[in-house]
Formats: sequence, C-alpha cells, structure tokens
Amino acid sequence: MRIYTPDGRCNLSGERVREARLRLGLSQDALAVKLQLLGLQIGQMAVSRIETGKRLVPDFELPILAEALGVSTGWLLGKE
Repeated sequence: MRIYTPDGRCNLSGERVREARLRLGLSQDALAVKLQLLGLQIGQMAVSRIETGKRLVPDFELPILAEALGVSTGWLLGKE
C-alpha cells in the first residue's frame, strides 16, 4: 500500500532536500556518501526517490539528512 499526500508525494522533505543539496553543490551520489558516513545506508537512487517524493522518509532519517545538508529538521519539513 502506498501512502501519498494530496499533492501525490510520499514525503514533505524531498523538495527541500534537493534545494539544500543543490545549494551545497553536491551530486545525489555525493549526498548519499555523506549520509552513509553519518550511518544512514542509502544510495544515490534512494536520494533521487526522496527528492521526487517517491520514497517515504522515516522520522529517524530526518536528523541525519538535516546534519548532512547543514539545515534543521524543521526547515526540511517546511516549518521554518
């Protein structure tokens, strides 16, 4: 079963992940490496799926994504 928000995306943070990644000048592959070094074992394809809203982002992954991108979890969720 897939869970979607009204706009058809599986997550709230994907667009912000892409924005922050591009601001840092990172490729999806480079972000995946940073995430792996922080203990989150995902690859480039998972980063792509997060950014396009096709992959759920569990709550335990948000702080790791935020740290890798130098932003807050609130910002990733569009709260700031």
